[in-house]
Amino acid sequence: MTTVRTEGLTDAEVAQRVADGQTNDTPVRAARSVREIIRANVFTRINAILGVLLAIVLTTGSLINGLFGLLIVFNSVIGMVQEIRAKQTLDKLAIVGQAKPSVRRQSGTRALPSGEVVLGDIIELGPGDQIVVDGDVVEESDLEIDESLLTGEADPIGKGVGDHVMSGSFVISGSGAYRATKVGRDAYAAKLAEDASKFTLVKSELRNGINQILKFITYLLIPAGLLIIYTQLFTTDVGWRASVLAMVGALVPMVPEGLVLMTSLAFAVGVVRLGQRQCLVQELPAIEGLARVDVVCADKTGTLTENGMRVSEVVELAGAEGLPVHQALAALAAADARPNASIQAIAEAFSTSPGWPSSAVAPFKSATKWSGVSFAERGNWVIGAPDVLLEPSSAPAVQAEQIGARGLRVLLLGFCDRSVDAPDAPGRVTPAALVVLEQRVRVDARETLDYFAAQDVSVKVISGDNAVSVGAVAEELGLSGGAMDARRLPSEPDQLADALEDHTVFGRVRPDQKRAMVHALQARDHTVAMTGDGVNDVLALKDADIGVAMGAGSPAARAVAQIVLLDNKFATLPYVVGEGRRVIGNIERVANLFLTKTVYSVLLALLVGLVGLASALFGTEPLLYPFQPIHVTVAAWFTIGIPSFILSLAPNNERAHPGFVRRVMSGALPAGLVVGVATFSSYLLAYRGSEATAVQQIQASTTALITLLATAGWVLAVVARPYQWWRLTLVICCGLAYVGIFAIPLAREKFLLDPSNVALTSMALGIGALGAGVIEAMWWARGVMLGERPKLWREPATATMTGR
Repeated sequence: MTTVRTEGLTDAEVAQRVADGQTNDTPVRAARSVREIIRANVFTRINAILGVLLAIVLTTGSLINGLFGLLIVFNSVIGMVQEIRAKQTLDKLAIVGQAKPSVRRQSGTRALPSGEVVLGDIIELGPGDQIVVDGDVVEESDLEIDESLLTGEADPIGKGVGDHVMSGSFVISGSGAYRATKVGRDAYAAKLAEDASKFTLVKSELRNGINQILKFITYLLIPAGLLIIYTQLFTTDVGWRASVLAMVGALVPMVPEGLVLMTSLAFAVGVVRLGQRQCLVQELPAIEGLARVDVVCADKTGTLTENGMRVSEVVELAGAEGLPVHQALAALAAADARPNASIQAIAEAFSTSPGWPSSAVAPFKSATKWSGVSFAERGNWVIGAPDVLLEPSSAPAVQAEQIGARGLRVLLLGFCDRSVDAPDAPGRVTPAALVVLEQRVRVDARETLDYFAAQDVSVKVISGDNAVSVGAVAEELGLSGGAMDARRLPSEPDQLADALEDHTVFGRVRPDQKRAMVHALQARDHTVAMTGDGVNDVLALKDADIGVAMGAGSPAARAVAQIVLLDNKFATLPYVVGEGRRVIGNIERVANLFLTKTVYSVLLALLVGLVGLASALFGTEPLLYPFQPIHVTVAAWFTIGIPSFILSLAPNNERAHPGFVRRVMSGALPAGLVVGVATFSSYLLAYRGSEATAVQQIQASTTALITLLATAGWVLAVVARPYQWWRLTLVICCGLAYVGIFAIPLAREKFLLDPSNVALTSMALGIGALGAGVIEAMWWARGVMLGERPKLWREPATATMTGR
């Protein structure tokens, strides 16, 4: 243990290093700058396609048919605004949640943002502190570093004076200080191809599913697009303007212009909403991942109970007469440079230190469950778990167990026969007193657990405390399943998984066991969220599907977690789950709408193209594409565009279902085929051939459009289920909007519509009704196929926590 204090830099030296650029200018978090956001939202592949098609339409002089060009503006502006809002929210929260190392300078020791560390700074270390720059140890007191996030080696490494420490590692136990030797981009962690102190969410079903859908659409677009371009330009004899407009009218609806936008929009709004609840989402897919979680592993302290503790009583034990118990407690608290919550409570209760000089210190470790100090003339004192320091069957240990059964934390103060830094410490321990600590149960813990129970999410309480004490707290909160001492847990993964299925509460859990528990649950196909705030939670947080850290927790825990609850409230977690469900459910609805449009657009293009190809090969009557660009623009307004925008942002607490691609394709593909076939049939019956007058062609197009709106409108009605008042209102309003367009003479004139032929209009409505009936029947059949009970109306929520 070193005792020489190393002086820090002077203010003048700091200023000189800043001037020389020797600062810790690490790369910023993986967020795009405002300029990059603008460029990424304006110069997109979809905007480029629409821009080329707009330029082609404008050459015909038909400005009204170029109305779809507004999509370029809407897509860009909406995407930019929401992403910039999300960036601002994340940046503000990141500043609050970032690690602030204690930097020692001659002007004093202060907690500074890591970016203000300069070369040569002295940085103090304690348990849970993350090492923010590379350096050499200049002071140490039983300092142990975990470098597993960098090297994969899980065993802690003892560090002495002169040893090197790397950025990205963190302190397991002990204390010390190091001098910064490499800062900024020269530091080890900054040189890694990927930041090893971060956990990357490898699996995002939503993101992968969207990519698969876009790939599928691309495969459809190429042949259909080439076919329609050829047939409309070279087989129809209606003049180049009409051919070009028909070609563009076929190509525009094939492009899923809003799918990626609405997906990004849903995530961005989710970030902003969670940010308003002081929840920092360090990786966007974590919102989705937490919505799929079916097991939450939670610590007792800081999660189910308040962080703070207070000493309830000190029970002096038989045989300890004459021992200076209160003085020993005060001396132990004073000697701990980085006290944990228990020692802080003792320090508050016994604030007057006796001034005993120390000769050795053993810091608290999660693996050993005790700490101690050897005092030169007062002997060796230890404090820790009674059932670890003593035989569990001994009278003091049994007494501690009985007190712990009331939900209290109990520590043993003892006197040992050897120095606390001896290899075989603590040796034989003479019990002196039991220190009883009280923790208040969080007022919102019961409601949170009830929410998870209602949502079929299992909660496992995993704590380093005594199993009986933890079990008492869990029982008070309504958790059943029994408490188990983790020292009796099997090490074999399959048997460990069985024990986890059978029990709910676990005490005396070591950090390596927390990690093994996460792996065992994952091996049984569970999606696991791990909550924690201490250094002993880091490895489990890193390996869980979703790591959730408390804002007041150790910097190391916050560094590896995807979600940081800056308000330290376990009750915030249901809101995150609810937001994830909103994102997944709403994107599934939106994807259904856009993919349905793409399927029927491609099918129409293929059918018209095949007819045109037959005309070129066999001399039959060619077929002009039924719609001009303005028609497909109008059709998209109220069957896809406006509804998808509202649905992507709306509340939605339905449970997340696996199989995103299968679910979307099973709904959109058959619905798109029905819409396409119905629209094509209606058009064929109304089409009067290449000799048709302009009025007859507009009437044929109008007939096809009415059928399209009726069937596509019913797809919206199905996708909006289960209904709530506002969803049903949305569907009705969208339908009425089209009634208004057809009823207003000016709208009919501007949008090139003519429903005056009663026979054709009646036929269009009849085919549309038939198509709607088929779509309705397929919706019921799809529910049976997916093993879900179709619901017309949303059932009353059993847990309304996320809807408050």
